[in-house]
Amino acid sequence: MTTLNTPLRASPPPAPAVVDEGAPGLPEALLVDLVLRHLLRTGDMLLIDLSRRMGLSRLRMDALLKHVRALNYVKVSRCGDLEGDVSYVLTDLGRTHARVAVEKCQYVGPAPVTLDEYVGMVQRQSAALQATTAQQLKAAMGDLVLDEELLANLGSALNSGKAIYLHGPSGSGKTYLAEHMVKTLRGQIWIPHAIQVDGEIIQVFDQRIHRVVKPPVVERRSLSRNAAMDDRWILTERPIVMTGGELTLRMLELEFDDVSRIYVAPPQMKANNGIFVVDDLGRQRISPHELLNRWIVPLDRHVDYLGLHTGAKFQIPFDVTVIFSSNLTPDELTDPAFARRLGYKIPIQALSKQAYREVIAQACERVGAEFDQRSIDHLVEHLHPSCQRDYLPCVPFDVISKIRDRARYLGQELHLTPELIEWAWHMYFGPGDTAGMHAVRSPETEKERK
Repeated sequence: MTTLNTPLRASPPPAPAVVDEGAPGLPEALLVDLVLRHLLRTGDMLLIDLSRRMGLSRLRMDALLKHVRALNYVKVSRCGDLEGDVSYVLTDLGRTHARVAVEKCQYVGPAPVTLDEYVGMVQRQSAALQATTAQQLKAAMGDLVLDEELLANLGSALNSGKAIYLHGPSGSGKTYLAEHMVKTLRGQIWIPHAIQVDGEIIQVFDQRIHRVVKPPVVERRSLSRNAAMDDRWILTERPIVMTGGELTLRMLELEFDDVSRIYVAPPQMKANNGIFVVDDLGRQRISPHELLNRWIVPLDRHVDYLGLHTGAKFQIPFDVTVIFSSNLTPDELTDPAFARRLGYKIPIQALSKQAYREVIAQACERVGAEFDQRSIDHLVEHLHPSCQRDYLPCVPFDVISKIRDRARYLGQELHLTPELIEWAWHMYFGPGDTAGMHAVRSPETEKERK
C-alpha cells in the first residue's frame, strides 16, 4: 500500500468473555474439537502456545481446558514456575476423539468468530472509511496524464460507494487507471481468520490479499496481550481484489474442500471493506449477462447470499466498491435493470493531441531515449492520422520500447528517427496497418539493407 495509507482503523475487537453453556457464541463442541486437533498435530503444548494458536484469551482458554480435562480428553503433562508454562497433552481417550474431530473437519488455526461478530465488524469498519479528496486522488494517479473533468468523475465515483464502470477502447488505459484508483484506499481493518456458520468453518483471511499490519512485539512467555486482545482477528490494510478473464460464477460462491471439510470465502467476501476490480469484463468464459446478473442483488442491497453444501443459506455484508473495466459500452453489455445499478458509468476516451505528446515524453524518459521532435511529429502528425489510429496512451511506450529492443540487439546507441518510429509502428500493429505509410529511409537503414 502506498504512503497515502494513514493508520486509520476501526476499534480493535475486545477479547471474548467466558461463554457459559447456553449463552450466545461459538458452540462448545466446535472449540473442543479444535483444541483436540491442535494437540493431535503438535503433541505436548504449553498453555501460552495453545492460547496463541487458538487466538483466545487466557480466561477463555482456562475455562475451555477445564471443560476438556473434565471430559478426560487432555491432562497436564508438566507445570512450570509461570502460569504460561503449564503443558497439556492428549489422553488416550482424547486421541481417539481427536481423530474423529479430524474426520469431521481438518481446520487447525485460530478459533473462528461468529457470523454476527463478522457482520458487526464489517459494518463498523465501513463507517470508518474516509472520503477521497482531490489531493489524494491526484497523488494516487502519479504521472498519469488525465484532465480535471475525468479526475472529478473518478473522485465522485469513489466517494459514492457505488459500482464504477470504466469503458473505452482497448489500450485507453482503463486497467492502468483502475490500478491507480485503488491506491486511494486508506486505513486498516480487522479480518477474522475464519468464521463459523451452522457448525461449518469458513476461512476468510487470505495472505495473498490481506496485507498484515505487524503487531507490536510481545514477550513470548507473557499472557498479557492474550488477556486484552482477541487474536481471532488480524489487522490488515484494506483489501484489494483484482480478477480478470478467469472469473466465473463458481468463483463467486463458497469453495468447499471435500477432503479437509473446510470452506474458503469467495473473493467478494475477502474484499469486504475494500475494493473489487473486475478487469476485461466481457472476456470471461461465461456471458457478461450471466456474470452481471449475479451482482444485481449485492450491488442494489449491499448484501450477498452464500450457501453451504448442506443447503443452508446465509447473508453476509457486501461492503465493496466494485470497479468494472470493459471495452464494451453499458448498452452493449447488459440490460437497463443492471445498468441502473452501475452507479457511475465513466467513458475513458482517446487522448487529445497535446496530452498524447506528454505521454510520448514520459515514454521516452522511461526507455532512456532522447526526445526527437522530428520523430515524434512523424508519429503524431502522420502515422496516427494516415492509419486512422486514435491517440491511445498505450501506444507510445509500446512503440518506442521496440526501438530500444532493436538498439540492444544491434549494439547501437538508442536514438529515435522517423524511419525507426515507422518500423516499430509496423512491428506493433502488424503488416495490415500500413495504409498511407511512407517508405522512409536514412543512410543508416540503407547500410543495414545492403
